[in-house]
Amino acid sequence: MKYTLADIAERFQCKLAGDPSQTIEGVHTLEQAGPGQLSFLANPKYKSQLASTRAAAVVLHPEQRPESAGNWLLHENPYATYARIAALFAAPTDVAPGIHATAIIDPSAEIHPEASVGPYAVVGPEVRIARNCIIHAHCVIQRGCSLGDGCVLHPHVTLYAGTMLGQRVVIHANTVVGSDGFGYAPDDGRWVKIPQLGSVHIADDCEIGAGTTIDRGALDDTRIGEGCKLDNQIQIAHNVQIGKHTVMAGCSAISGSSTVGDHCQIGGGAGLAGHLHMTDHVIITGMTMVSHDIRKPGAYSSGISQQEARQWRKNVARLHHLDELARKVRALEKRLAELEPEDD
Repeated sequence: MKYTLADIAERFQCKLAGDPSQTIEGVHTLEQAGPGQLSFLANPKYKSQLASTRAAAVVLHPEQRPESAGNWLLHENPYATYARIAALFAAPTDVAPGIHATAIIDPSAEIHPEASVGPYAVVGPEVRIARNCIIHAHCVIQRGCSLGDGCVLHPHVTLYAGTMLGQRVVIHANTVVGSDGFGYAPDDGRWVKIPQLGSVHIADDCEIGAGTTIDRGALDDTRIGEGCKLDNQIQIAHNVQIGKHTVMAGCSAISGSSTVGDHCQIGGGAGLAGHLHMTDHVIITGMTMVSHDIRKPGAYSSGISQQEARQWRKNVARLHHLDELARKVRALEKRLAELEPEDD
């Protein structure tokens, strides 16, 4: 598949500086791109690579354009523009509509004739699958689930009963949506399971990574807002509410009944305690532990970054004496105050 720079510039509203007839056959990094490939510059620290790149063209911000000759696609948001251009060269995902002969479909399920259900998929009672949905091999969709237009379930996805997906939701392999939340009541040294009677609602244009689990609510529903992007191996506990266009990196987790606002960013390995509230436009850096409400937008961090092991052990040992040191400092401050002469 080939595109000329003129075609790309017109399609993606770029200003073209260079040869409009140059053809592009693929995309790659500035360092690895070869003739016929397009690259991008989003981070200024890589600007020095422009001089040596073999890319046929580069997407970049107008202020980053070099004075030297070349093929430049200029856009205010080069990273997002590159992402849209790169989609032209992605492997085709078209799947023929229809139901594979090995799929098991309950007679009460409603499947649009333009949807696709792959080999060995299981579709339970009262399921609704809308137009242009793609259900890949070995997926399980339990009773009463609903999938809006254009949803894609990759192999081995499981939707527990009552899960609701909006339009164009993409869920990657081995993810489980709607499993029971972790709810147990103590009773005389034993644990009594609390029935998980809610469901999971995932709004339009969300993408859920591989191996992620999203638990159903105990009474209320767990909800993932429009446009959210969840990475691989994330845990979303019961009754969690996530706002619109929030992103979460791999191995992060949100405990039960917590609320996350719109346009938040949660870094890899970060954890949110239960029953807390995080407002809109909050950034949580990787490996941070959020233990109380965040009411003000901004970036938040916790934890200690890596250092040489011997020094780290010394510092940890000192941490255990912080309370003792604080008491000594307060005592010294009190003595100094007593020794200072009073103002006339």
